[in-house]
Amino acid sequence: MKKIVIAICSLALSAGANAQGPVSLSLQQALDMAAQQSYTVQASALEAEKMRHRVKEITAIGLPQISGEGGMSHFIDVPTSLVPNFFTPPGPGVPEYLPARFAVPWNVTGGVTLSQLLFDGSYLVGLQATKGLAEQSRIELEKSRADARNQAAKAYFGALAAEEGARLAAEGVPLMERTLRESEAMKAAGFIEQTDVDRIEIQLEQAQSQQRSFAQQADVARMLLALTLGIPQGTPLTLTDKLEGILNDPNETALSEIGFDAGTHVEVKLASTLLNLQHLNLRNEKMKQAPSLGGYFVHQQVWNGPEFDPGGLYSFYPTTQWGLKLSVPIFSSGSRHHKVKQAQHTMEQVEVNRTATEQRLIAQSEQARSTARTAADNMRTSERSMALAKGIFDRTSIKFTNGSAASFELTQEQGNYLVAQQAYIQRMVELLMARADLRKALDLY
Repeated sequence: MKKIVIAICSLALSAGANAQGPVSLSLQQALDMAAQQSYTVQASALEAEKMRHRVKEITAIGLPQISGEGGMSHFIDVPTSLVPNFFTPPGPGVPEYLPARFAVPWNVTGGVTLSQLLFDGSYLVGLQATKGLAEQSRIELEKSRADARNQAAKAYFGALAAEEGARLAAEGVPLMERTLRESEAMKAAGFIEQTDVDRIEIQLEQAQSQQRSFAQQADVARMLLALTLGIPQGTPLTLTDKLEGILNDPNETALSEIGFDAGTHVEVKLASTLLNLQHLNLRNEKMKQAPSLGGYFVHQQVWNGPEFDPGGLYSFYPTTQWGLKLSVPIFSSGSRHHKVKQAQHTMEQVEVNRTATEQRLIAQSEQARSTARTAADNMRTSERSMALAKGIFDRTSIKFTNGSAASFELTQEQGNYLVAQQAYIQRMVELLMARADLRKALDLY
């Protein structure tokens, strides 16, 4: 666990260094970085470190406990007691009791106590539970890393898709600018009207607006990616993997055909660990009905004197004692019985939740598989539609330049092409996100 803390510190320092210059990342590098230094993973690693100390704390309960104590007191007025008058024969005017002081003004004590738990059923169960607590923190850290990889993948995909959208939108801008110049020249020559020029200018502005929109989306996606990676905002990020390579990666395209084993899923393992801990809690409640035995050893040094002079005229006097303490639960009016029943029902609830988690994960994996397949089909359809729309727009542009097509047709086909681009990018994002969700559902991060 010390290595985890050292790794977090070193990664934090490296992140600060990265903020001074650009960071180049492939998709796999982004996933690995997120799994090591994302903010959620750092928090989970610290929680695991806390649990390690919690385990040691529980273990230490059964080890020897040594405590020391000391005290000093001074009687401003020494307590006075009345004692029977054994010194004077009874008679008239003779008091029956005489005042006497048996204490001295100054008192100093110091001592050491050693205690040792000899037998406690709850402690023995607690020792077994420490292993479950350590396992729980380990699995939770594993789950945090998988979630961080999933979030990093989505942010990486979103940035690449937005950049692709900006690129596609930018392709049509030069053509529209040229068409606008040509239409203005044709209008000046009297071949077309101002309305035709205005239509083309509107389409150009729409194309430029779409390009800016995609560029802004790419910037936001990079900010989200930096947040997921646990690096400072403003750090320049260069994404080295190409979108086409990711879309056509055999490992990604084959995801929908991979089988699912719910028993090995991180959430099922976590639910099983919680069930084991609750089973130990039930045993703990039962063991509370058993006796507990402890031993102790006490040594004290006491000094008393009329003046404050410890160890001077009057010496310290020792007091030493050892003993055993046995605690036996006898009767609780049914309180312990009902606590056991509560723990038993809680364990049954956790068992139901584990079964529900397993069934939910099976359903989610099939749903994610179906969504990924549908997204792939929609992506292919949108890609073909965009190619057709671009072809129609290119041919209409040539016709418009030759004078065989009206500006209305050109702007209409340009609008169709822009819509096809938007649909294509949207379907691409849906496919990438569906694959990321499917990978998470299959617990492959």
